[in-house]
Amino acid sequence: MVLMPVANRGKMEKIMSFGWLGQTVASLCWILSVFSYGIETTGDWLQLFAASSWMVSNIAGIFSIE
Repeated sequence: MVLMPVANRGKMEKIMSFGWLGQTVASLCWILSVFSYGIETTGDWLQLFAASSWMVSNIAGIFSIE
């Protein structure tokens, strides 16, 4: 059994949580769907920005755990 530092255990628990995984997969799918349909209008750029912001927020949430 490998022991991790306490800070890393908190991060791994967050990454493996159902809520975090679900939100991260959903934001990734949203980003991929924007590219699959093509970026043609301002609305497409806004969709991409929203999905990317959601992804960045999920990732930032890992690093804010102490």
